[in-house]
Amino acid sequence: MTTAYLAADGFDTQLREELARRDVAIVREHGRLLVTEGPAVPAAWAANIWHDCVELPVASIGTAAKSLRDIQRNWAMYAPLHHRRAALIQERLPHVSAKPVIFPAVAPTAPLGSWTLLAPDRMLAAARCSSPFANGEVDLVEDKVGPPSRAYLKLWEALVRLRRWPQAGERCLDLGASPGGWTWVLAKLGAEVVAIDKAPLDPRVAAMPRVEWRGESAFALEPASIGPVDWLFSDVICYPARLLRLVERWRATGQVKNFVCTIKFQGETDHETAETFAALPGAKVLHLHNNKHELTFILTSAS
Repeated sequence: MTTAYLAADGFDTQLREELARRDVAIVREHGRLLVTEGPAVPAAWAANIWHDCVELPVASIGTAAKSLRDIQRNWAMYAPLHHRRAALIQERLPHVSAKPVIFPAVAPTAPLGSWTLLAPDRMLAAARCSSPFANGEVDLVEDKVGPPSRAYLKLWEALVRLRRWPQAGERCLDLGASPGGWTWVLAKLGAEVVAIDKAPLDPRVAAMPRVEWRGESAFALEPASIGPVDWLFSDVICYPARLLRLVERWRATGQVKNFVCTIKFQGETDHETAETFAALPGAKVLHLHNNKHELTFILTSAS
């Protein structure tokens, strides 16, 4: 059984380290694609995981395309090498709509395979992949007027991948909210938002309906002063271990139904703490296309 892990762009080192911690040996590197033998393991730094990969001969462009079509309909190309030849093969495959996502929207559900040319006469293909997006890249239609920063794209992507988002009237807590990118997203959805940050929100965000700002520290905040919330969001800058303690504190209250938090790394990647987040029952830890040197932790009542 062959499994391939496509590293998030610019984070192949983190993926190599993560796989090594799981005793997964890499047998081949093809650009950002790390090929291994054995079943797939969780890998937060993989933008996409290719399951049950097969090698296929490429006698010609036409026969290569037919080989893929005979397996299934929808395919995404990854071409760090032999790009022109790969593009000619992809042109022979059914068109896969890749229009930018307009939020709010759910991630696609149709199967999307991945393939690459290892050499001009040989390809690697996987009909089943972890991401419904080509190479794990979510292209969003941006709002360049409303939000006060580009951090909102991370939250949009997380909710698209989750296929759920706060509904009108639900109560949200946004920790480390300033200048208000995530609060802006939540208020636009019609949710009630308690935004916590010592720094004030952007005035346009502070003036939005259903937004309450408290000039407090996210870490000194007493859960009892907030009460039950449907969603807890955090894009606060802190060491991962400190965020973990904060999440565990709020989980212990039983007052939070859903968590979406950014795990930010300063200097070395703290794989151990990321693994502790991932080990929480029902949790998901992943690298979003719009993440930098950070991961996103998701834990929901529907997990």
